[in-house]
Amino acid sequence: MDEVAQAINHFSMLMEDQNAKLDAVLEGINSLPTRGEFKELRQDVVELKHDMQVVKAAVTATNRDIAGLDRRVTGLEAA
Repeated sequence: MDEVAQAINHFSMLMEDQNAKLDAVLEGINSLPTRGEFKELRQDVVELKHDMQVVKAAVTATNRDIAGLDRRVTGLEAA
């Protein structure tokens, strides 16, 4: 093989390697959410955050109720 053929062969191998790397990058980019999907995800997170605040308030109120019941039962048991 002459030098030109070797250079072309080497260049060809380098291009194949670069194409494989670019394909991997493209695949990764294609798996990212689109702008619309990202807005939907953001809205879902906002709604979940609100729901968690409601759940936290309910759990706190329930814990207070349980503590009050525990004190009342303890008082009744002592009587």
